[in-house]
Formats: sequence, C-alpha cells, structure tokens
Amino acid sequence: MAALLATALLVSAGVPQFAAAQDRSETLIVAGPRTPESLDQEYPPTEATHEMRRNLYERLLAYEMVERDDGIRYEDFDSIVGALAESWEVSDDNTSITFSLRDGVISTAGNELNADDVMWSFERGWNLEANFHWYMTQVLKIKSFDEAFEKVDDMTVRVTIPNSSPLIEDLWVNNDLGILDSVEMAKHTTDQDPWGSRWLATNSASFGPYAATRYAPGQEVIYEANENYYRGAPRIKRVIFREMPTSSNRVAALQAGAVDVAEWLLPRELSFLEKMPGVEVQQVFGNYIHRVEMNNEAEPFDDPKVREALNYLVPRDQISQAVYHGTARPTHSPVSEIYPGFTDAGFPYEYNVERAKELLAEAGHEDGFTVELGYRTGDQLEEEIAVILQTAFAEAGVTLELSRLPASTLVERYTGGDIPMYFFRDMAIVPDAAYGANLWLNSESLINYSNYKNEEVDQLIDAALTTIDQEKRIADMERVQKIVVEEAPWVFLFNPGYQLAHRANVKGFSWYTPNANNWYDFYKN
Repeated sequence: MAALLATALLVSAGVPQFAAAQDRSETLIVAGPRTPESLDQEYPPTEATHEMRRNLYERLLAYEMVERDDGIRYEDFDSIVGALAESWEVSDDNTSITFSLRDGVISTAGNELNADDVMWSFERGWNLEANFHWYMTQVLKIKSFDEAFEKVDDMTVRVTIPNSSPLIEDLWVNNDLGILDSVEMAKHTTDQDPWGSRWLATNSASFGPYAATRYAPGQEVIYEANENYYRGAPRIKRVIFREMPTSSNRVAALQAGAVDVAEWLLPRELSFLEKMPGVEVQQVFGNYIHRVEMNNEAEPFDDPKVREALNYLVPRDQISQAVYHGTARPTHSPVSEIYPGFTDAGFPYEYNVERAKELLAEAGHEDGFTVELGYRTGDQLEEEIAVILQTAFAEAGVTLELSRLPASTLVERYTGGDIPMYFFRDMAIVPDAAYGANLWLNSESLINYSNYKNEEVDQLIDAALTTIDQEKRIADMERVQKIVVEEAPWVFLFNPGYQLAHRANVKGFSWYTPNANNWYDFYKN
C-alpha cells in the first residue's frame, strides 16, 4: 500500500492544478473488476467506461440531486439544472436549444471554457461517427453538422434540429456527451490523428472534477482532483482505482482496510459484509437490464421461434435464489420499470421445457443445436448464470459452449457481430422509454448489437422521438414492448440493481442512471 501511494504521489508531481493529498483522509482507494478499456468517451459504453466518464468529463446539463428516505441522493428526472451551461433556452416548438456557458470554468489543464471547446467537441464527435454522432443522428435526427451546430458568440452555442424532440433538453445530461478542452487537445492532434484519439485513449482533457494522471489498463487508474472545478474543489483529492478481477479478493481487501470501496461484489458477499462492523453496503434497485443477446441475423437466431424457445428455458426462480439470493428482479421488458412508459403486460416466458421443445421443432431444430455463449473474465455472477443456463438449455437439446473472454475481447466480438450469444448488462441513461428502445432496438442504432429489426418497431420509435405528445409516446412505447417481448431478440434475465460496499467512514454515495460512482460526492469522516 505504501508503494502504491508513493507511486500516486510521483505521478502527480509537476501537475500544479492538482493538490497533493495530505493524508489517507483525502485519498480513496477503490477495487473493481476491471479498469476502463479506454479513456475516450467515444469508446463503446461499458460499466467501467461509464464510471470513468462520470469523473473525467463534464456535461452541459445535469439533473438536480434530491435525498430520499433511504438517505441516498438520486437524480430528479423532473428537474434539469445547468452544468457547464449556466442557462439554456429551448424554442417553443422544441426544435432548438441555446446554451449560455458558465463563466470561469477551468479545465484540468488550466484552460478556461468557451464556445470553441463546445464546438470542437461537437465536431470531433460528429466526425468520429461513434457515440456523439449516433445520439445526434438517431435521437435528434440531425443530418448536417453545419446546419445544426452554431457558435453564436464566445460563450453561446446553439443546436438546431430538423423536427421537434421531447428529448432536446434531457439528452444533454448524458454521460457520453462531455465537453473537451480544445486547447489541450490541440497539442495532441496530428495529420494522421486530427481528433487526438490515440492520445485521449490513455489521457484526459476536460472540465470535470478529476483528471486521469495514470492509466495502466488491467492494473490501475489514478484520478487527481481538479482544484479549479466549477462546483468547488473535490473533498477526495486522489482516487486510486485498482483492478481486482476476483470478487473474493475485493472483499478481502475491503475487510483488511486495504481499500475503501469495493465494487461489483456477489450478492452472498454483500449479505456477509452487511453484518460486518466497520463496513457499509449501499443497495439501489436502479435501471439495469441484464440479458443474453443473440445475433438475430445469424442462424439459428434469425428465427424468432428459436429465440422464444430459449426464453422458456430460463429457470428464473433458480437463478434468483442461487445467484442473486432474492435481491434481483426478473426483467419482463426492454424498458426499465422505473421509467415512464414501462409495461410488462403479457410477458409469457415461464419455465416450460415442453413448450421450448415444440418451438424448436417448429423451427426445424427438434434435435437442438450447439452454440457459443460469451461472458466476461472475472464476472463470477455471469459465470454462475451461464452454468445454470447451460444445464437448463440442455433439457431441450441446446448445448451451450461457454467462452470466458477478457472484457475488451468480448466487446470487440459483439460489436463486430462475431459472437452468436453473449451476456450484456446495460441501462438507458436518459429516463425515457423511447430513448432506451432506440438504443437497443432501432435497426439503425449503433448499439443494436443483436441486429434486431422490425419495421413497425422502427417506425414507432422514430415517431416517439419526434413528437411531444406524451400520451401518444406512451402508447407507442407500450406497443413496442409488446412486439419485442413476443419476438424475443434477447434472453430476458434480471435487473440486478446496483450495490456498493465501503468502509464505514466513507460517505456521500449517490445514485446516477449510468450506475457509475461520482467520486466528487464522496468524502471521509
């Protein structure tokens, strides 16, 4: 531990905008299953990258935080507040939003925010055709950068879209839409890499509460506080995030006091830690949808009957008790049940081997088939579920070949359509049924990795993204959920909630829709 802290001090040397932590009370040591695969917000979203973005990048808008009866602060989905934008104005027809930037916002590199930073961030995201581009084209339906994005003056930026959008405000709270320090980024661009992607994969340059001063994939990430952060200097000056793939090792480190926070522990371990003096466990139901995605374009999953059959083979009661110890809720819809527009009406998939066999026979697979199922190395929860599914699916002649893969390899394979079945745990950051459906079910979506396609679903989603008639939007989304459940592009599993274990002197846990810890909120007694 002394060596680790010494390393952190050496890394921070020569970076004057960061205050060196004076003692352990200002340092937070975190154990998690994996480091982020990249520090670039344009990298495909994963749990590790969501947390990184929450701490390195700052957005234009945010939700107001409110404390509930459990003592945890949550986002208030009905109250948007300014972040980098001090104020904003939406046109009467919801076709434009004008951001007035906050004065005196300083980046981790010491540069002051202005409209050029915002415009450069927008232009970078548009040209890389990854996350930002997808949000702009698929959610806001923008077709031309020059027609949509305008620098009004040095502290004002306007975004104009082709049609009305009910999400023209809410979208900008998204974790993936951080603003970069264009002055610092200009030092790291080249003719071959005009957007600094190579440098940003392992470094940071933004206006958030922290900067990454050490990034060692597979080992650790060190975050140093931005003493000039616009909301005030963070109380935690240094966060040392250590990769510990095995959950039991994270538990042992927390017990011994070697780490302050342990992420992604197994339910049985959390039950044990709840009873331990000096340790506290936070549990939030949240908005996760954990499933097994199938490549709907590849045999045998191009036949909906096969996909339906597998849903009848999931022993949900067994998984609930043996894996989750009763703490998770079965997923009955592609929309989170805490979001407006959710419905689970008509979810038919109870455990029924005979019905599964009938459907497989109708699809021409009366003898079953063999297929690969991928999950992440070090994710014991997914491994336990995979073993249960392997046994259950065999009852209908379906043989699962389990592939335990490094997270980056699994991401590469499912984004490339190179794996037939894989575990996928994600959530819709913006609390809106159409937004979530558009993420995973619109055939044009960047992250519709299951390659699901239904023309009516596409039309209903697009309609819900371009009307401000909330009653119609809800009706359309209920129809989408009914169709999707019937066609079963995924094997529906559970919402596992979000849990965090920490030493009792660590305070400030808050819950955000990305299920990502914001270290700015944390402090030590």
